[in-house]
Amino acid sequence: MKIHYSLDRADKTPLVLAIGFFDGMHRGHSDIARQTRRLRQPGWSTGVLTFSNHPSAFLRPGTEPPLITTPEERMDLFARAGYEECFFVPFDANIANQPPGDFLRKTLMERLAVRGVVVGRTFRFGKGRAGDVISMARILEEAGVAFRAVENTADEKGARISSTRIRELIAGGDMQAADHLLGHAYELRGKVVAGVGRGHRMGFPTANIEVPGKLLPKDGVYAGIARHEGRDYATLVSIGTNPTFNGKTRTVEAWLRDFHDTIYGRELSLRDLRFVREQRKFENADELLAQMEDDARAVPYPAYG
Repeated sequence: MKIHYSLDRADKTPLVLAIGFFDGMHRGHSDIARQTRRLRQPGWSTGVLTFSNHPSAFLRPGTEPPLITTPEERMDLFARAGYEECFFVPFDANIANQPPGDFLRKTLMERLAVRGVVVGRTFRFGKGRAGDVISMARILEEAGVAFRAVENTADEKGARISSTRIRELIAGGDMQAADHLLGHAYELRGKVVAGVGRGHRMGFPTANIEVPGKLLPKDGVYAGIARHEGRDYATLVSIGTNPTFNGKTRTVEAWLRDFHDTIYGRELSLRDLRFVREQRKFENADELLAQMEDDARAVPYPAYG
């Protein structure tokens, strides 16, 4: 997938473009990607226009939500969805203050050679958020540009799938439900950094993962799968402040079954997290160790990849 960091495009190959922030790239976002691919004609390209910062960070600073996916994770998910190009730009005054008609005619049609546009049904754009799917449909169709406004995607019970709803599930530790609405596994990915070595001394050496800014599941112990250098390992993950040792900093630590390498400075990813128990303060290290041994029995053996 080719990534553009501005709303300019030297190649004027006709483009079908999806527009949105797409945090999490959930099942509703995947429906938009499918509609984008369906509008593509031979010799055309498919693309996505998204933002490096959440629009709320510019429009209402301090109200932006914690993110489900990092920018890098979003790029990976866009590529998996079949987008061939990504326009990854800041949401700033240049975007927010552009009149809706100018955004469609000058930015999309003239600068990007857009011949098709796909958005969600509730999409708003332009100065004062004056543009909506009705005005967008009128302007684009008058110019001969194909347009689709995709209805909200619902789950099996008829409830709308949204990034807000998925954030609530993650924050509550219901990772199985979150994964179901996402349509893929929620992932924690980061560099392994040095810790205090307490787990190693207790016989449970853990990898301390420095996770870039994104939403973490609620504090607790989770069973899951860790992936390192293309191989899966059963893992036990602790998210929290290590209350038994009066910790103050929230950390993510993973114990990998049948793994004994030192991997400081290398990347580790965690997925398929399933809540095992709440974090709690034990009277001493021996009590904690006994609980960890019990927790380890909740860790499944993965099919190695």
